[in-house]
Amino acid sequence: MEQNLRELFQVFSRRFGFLNKDCCQACGHNISLVQSHILYEVEHQYQPSIQQVAESLGTDITTFSRQVQSLIKLNLISKKPDPKDRRISILSLTEEGKEVAENINQQMNQYLDDVFSNMSQEEKEMVIRSIQLLNKSMQKTTKCCTTPLG
Repeated sequence: MEQNLRELFQVFSRRFGFLNKDCCQACGHNISLVQSHILYEVEHQYQPSIQQVAESLGTDITTFSRQVQSLIKLNLISKKPDPKDRRISILSLTEEGKEVAENINQQMNQYLDDVFSNMSQEEKEMVIRSIQLLNKSMQKTTKCCTTPLG
């Protein structure tokens, strides 16, 4: 019996916490889902510019800049001009930002370990392969999750 795909993704989004105002609390900070993604990208890219991280996350630069400013105020990210091109701002995690990012990583890993503990090794591998396949397929599509105009 085929289930409504949208319903599957709606429930998945709720259970994963995508709709929560704050995704986690780390080192005394309430971190939103967007902020968590920014911290992750800054941590995993080498000296990324604001534009590079915004593009990686698929967000417009205005909204992204506001989120970066909030992380700067929390002393989690620093922004410095690129020495080669002063028009470009380079982002990096502060020491506190590194601690928060590591704390979020630990929380997410514990959560995923708990989720996968309810599956056999074969089921876990099947889910991971399926997510990888879905990500590859989503990368190939030119459409985004928008309502078709009619």
